[in-house]
Amino acid sequence: MSETLKLTELVKRPAVGKAGKPITVKANFFEIQRLPDITVFHYDVTISPEDLPPVVNRKIYDDFITTYGKSELGGARPVYDGRKNLFSAKELKFDSKTFDITLDKIAQPNPKRPVEVFKVKIRKVATINLEELHRFLTKKSAMTNNILTGIMALDVLIRHKPALLYATVGSSFFTPEGKQSLNGALEVWRGFYQSARPAVGKMMINLDVSATAFFQPGSLIEIVIKVLNLRNPNDLGRTSPPLNWSKVEKFIKGLRITLTHRDKSKKGFKIAKLVQKSARQYKFKVDSNKADAQGKPTQVETTIEAYFQQTYGRKLQFPNLPCVAIGKTAIVPMEVCSVVEGQRYPKKLDDKQTADMIKFTCQPPHVRANTIKDGLRILNYENNEFLKDFGLKISTEMATIKARSLPPPVISYHPSSKDANFTPNDGAWNLIGKKVAQGTTLGSWGVVVFGNERDVPTDQANGFIRQLVVTCTATGMNIPNKSPPIVYANPHGDIEGALRQAWQRAGNAVKSQPQLLLCILPTTGVPLYAEIKRVTDTVLGVSSQCIQVKHTRDPRPQYCANVCLKINVKLGGMNSHLAGNMLPFLTSKPTILMGADVSHPAPGDTVRPSIASLVGSMDAKASRYSASIRVQTAKTETIADLTDMAVELLKTFYQTCGRKPERIMMYRDGVSEGQFKEVLEKELAALKAACHRLEATYNPKITFVVVQKRHHARFFPMRREDGDRSGNCKSGLVVDTDIVHPCEFDFYLQSHAGLLGTSRPAHYYVLYDDNKFTADEMQEFTFRLCHLYARCTRTVSMVPPAYYAHLVAARARFHSKNEQWSDSASTESGVGDASSYGRLKPELAKVMWFM
Repeated sequence: MSETLKLTELVKRPAVGKAGKPITVKANFFEIQRLPDITVFHYDVTISPEDLPPVVNRKIYDDFITTYGKSELGGARPVYDGRKNLFSAKELKFDSKTFDITLDKIAQPNPKRPVEVFKVKIRKVATINLEELHRFLTKKSAMTNNILTGIMALDVLIRHKPALLYATVGSSFFTPEGKQSLNGALEVWRGFYQSARPAVGKMMINLDVSATAFFQPGSLIEIVIKVLNLRNPNDLGRTSPPLNWSKVEKFIKGLRITLTHRDKSKKGFKIAKLVQKSARQYKFKVDSNKADAQGKPTQVETTIEAYFQQTYGRKLQFPNLPCVAIGKTAIVPMEVCSVVEGQRYPKKLDDKQTADMIKFTCQPPHVRANTIKDGLRILNYENNEFLKDFGLKISTEMATIKARSLPPPVISYHPSSKDANFTPNDGAWNLIGKKVAQGTTLGSWGVVVFGNERDVPTDQANGFIRQLVVTCTATGMNIPNKSPPIVYANPHGDIEGALRQAWQRAGNAVKSQPQLLLCILPTTGVPLYAEIKRVTDTVLGVSSQCIQVKHTRDPRPQYCANVCLKINVKLGGMNSHLAGNMLPFLTSKPTILMGADVSHPAPGDTVRPSIASLVGSMDAKASRYSASIRVQTAKTETIADLTDMAVELLKTFYQTCGRKPERIMMYRDGVSEGQFKEVLEKELAALKAACHRLEATYNPKITFVVVQKRHHARFFPMRREDGDRSGNCKSGLVVDTDIVHPCEFDFYLQSHAGLLGTSRPAHYYVLYDDNKFTADEMQEFTFRLCHLYARCTRTVSMVPPAYYAHLVAARARFHSKNEQWSDSASTESGVGDASSYGRLKPELAKVMWFM
């Protein structure tokens, strides 16, 4: 035990896995080939006034280097993170000193404080010997604060130069080269993410492609036309229907602009707001040519339009448009504003923009690998003077990694199926000739068509229902009631009333509690779908299945089979399971698999809360799950009510299986490395507290694993036979050497077969383990579970308990009564306080309503 404590507080890697076929792959990691044991000097930087954005801080720092570099830094070339940290390979001449920097070239950062002189205080805080980092990488030392700071210094070092040359967001820098337009005055830029990562015996640079949305630069008028979805500038004059100027103001507020009517001025300004008055209406006073009795010039009233004509000889083209307020007091016409290039769009993209963004970023593996090489060319590590100062040499070749390909498990469907037990090939299979393992009976159900009989004729609806019934029956469900009652409803009307009516008619038709409402939707829009789910989940307590109207026109058996998989588990059935001996950890003792996630509101949303979800398996086959939800303070990652939620699921497990779980396996989604310690401490304690609340002596063995999908590791097959049709590595690829943590128990698993783009493996990190898994047991168990996602006949990219928890948290967002699911509703008042969220009806507690 003492050995483990010395190296890590988490679980130490038991040994490297051996199962599966050994293969080699390329990974987007580049080895730091030379990392000298130098001393790095760490300085704290305070720039006042404070709270300036990093881009302004960097400009001030740049000016500091130009002004004082030679005299004060003695040839040192420190690197700066744009906020507080400065690292130097040479010690500076002073321990603490304050410098004055005068800037006239940049926008005044805050109109309330038009400060042109900035104070830059640099103070030495630590010295770090990189020899400590070497000891950590070779498993001779535990992680210390010094080592963490050493890794941070390398991060700042590799990002310093790109940050001087390019637009930077977080760990990525972006270039307008090859940019593409997005709907609504935005454009997407390609960027490159880089991060220094400790690995086994060495440091690596993880380099990947990224993309983000920027505001389109240039004429503000052009941007307004796009925001308002108009064809040309002439449409700006229309009054019916009225133009949505508040939407424009929301979009342009805070944008940096330059003014085009004065040639010399390169000074930037920030847009404060839109002014309702136009240049023709807005009046102000100016000095006239005449003087009063005291000899002072008298003042006359003029309009902005007249002022521009007199002072600049410029006749305004759009004198009737609202003006723009910039800085503290200035008001200017919209047409003289030009938006500065390289400003990131911080808000959530709409559906069309998101789809375009995905198209832009979706690259097959060989294309992505080449793009990463482009990034390497732009970064040009060999000729980076800052890296040379620190003595670093970085490889220009992608790392070659030892990996293994795990064999797929045997999947079981109903014994009467043609292929009742089979081994899938390449992570995908189909339902032809197969029946679900346990089909349910659907006796009482109703159909709601959101639209009128012109849009969806009764014959069309009935034709789809017939095909669905035939397919569900062939797939192993029992549907005695083949013609459920159909209700037509206005998609913009009283949705709750329509669903209630359909529910009553379904119940009356066969004199029993309805099990399902099938809803036919006119579009893919969120508001209608969200309201249907709120009402069925929290008001009526009945499962619902939504389908789009386009699928009813020519119902395809393949589509109906996919719908059948969802309906069957929503009613408590089981679609498939693994053959008898495939999951010994689950079958040898009563074991509950749990998945947990927290869904946070969108960036910039200050009103909505976060939603925590916990799911738990309810059988020895890990095919049925129950879910628990809580609303909690926004943006907190730790699950606040985990004890209560776990008690709920442990009770349900006991009621369902008649036994208490002797083991708990928790897969926790969405935790970053910086949060490992906090989440483990709080949530492990909460799980144990739940067990003790049920019985003082109840101590099941717990294993706690974090699943990460938000990382930048990608794998590329080196030989064609190691790849699948999409050019990705095959399903079952596992990596637990070379690029993983020096001593902790983590591994990458690419469990799914790629469809589009480059597959992203899941990164599993074992934080706590009473069950003493070996590497092979943990990796094979996790991979096999990925074949049990109830909604499709493919392996999935992360383990189903974590996937289900993610679905539950996303669905619970729709349970709020006050929600306005439109683009403009991100800051509505009254939205999303905990009291507005309906509770799930108990009728759904034991079925997978969230599928």
